[in-house]
Amino acid sequence: MSDPALPVPASGVYIGAVHHFPIRVYYEDTDLSGIVYHANYLRFMERARSDMLRVIDIDQRGAIESGEGVYAVAEVNIRYLRPARLEDELLVRSSVTALKNASCTIHQEIWRGEELLIRADVTAAFITLDGRPKRQPAAWMDAFRRILAG
Repeated sequence: MSDPALPVPASGVYIGAVHHFPIRVYYEDTDLSGIVYHANYLRFMERARSDMLRVIDIDQRGAIESGEGVYAVAEVNIRYLRPARLEDELLVRSSVTALKNASCTIHQEIWRGEELLIRADVTAAFITLDGRPKRQPAAWMDAFRRILAG
């Protein structure tokens, strides 16, 4: 049991149908020039997607442990617009833009204040533990429908 007096990791927050997840750029995120290494933006977006799902009560760990299935990224389309730098405070905005029986597409943007740095569309497929596509749980589909960007 956790101590309620201790801080817990940020999970982000929904504002309308968009999940907002804050990130700070640390030294380990940058290359020799102090600019965020390109692959780390994918890590930032992954963290935001994971917490986005947690906030709407999608229990990915429970699904894995029960053998029900797991999400796997099937496609990423990313556009790098401007670089982030050491100690920048970023905001990852995520919204579900498409929903199918065995997948969902999430549009993500990374902002520094009013400046858009990254824009991406990520399609995650729900698969069995041995890698075959599988229908997403009905409760998860309902959760996604509640936040589906219109």
